[in-house]
Amino acid sequence: MNQNNIKIKFLIILAFLVNFQTTIFSEIMLLSECKNLNDSFIKNEYILDFEKSLMIRNYIYDKKTYKKHRITDLSIKKENTLEKFFYEDGSLIFTDKVGYPQFYTQLVFEKNKPIINIKTVINNEESFSKISTCSKVEVFEKES
Repeated sequence: MNQNNIKIKFLIILAFLVNFQTTIFSEIMLLSECKNLNDSFIKNEYILDFEKSLMIRNYIYDKKTYKKHRITDLSIKKENTLEKFFYEDGSLIFTDKVGYPQFYTQLVFEKNKPIINIKTVINNEESFSKISTCSKVEVFEKES
């Protein structure tokens, strides 16, 4: 009889766990008011969604920077959104590689840090350079 009580309790707990909806938490890191070392923007922000491994960059060039880039590339838009996948390697976050195998670049972030670097690789020689500093870094827990 004691063994039957244990089985019944186990089944009740199992039924409870199966019917209980679990809540999944993920993080979103928002870097806003980012000042670029080469260009100036009206708006420049980065959103890193850790659940989707997706970086979204929203930016609006100021007039001077827009004109500078428009001279050499007619496809430049004054206001744009870019999406890139990213992966984590230790404490660093790397976007997808852009370029060829012998030459490529990646954006590099650190969790909760305001500095954005660019990693440049030419013939297996790596270089890291600071490209932007953000005034605000916020981390949000997202429930789904």
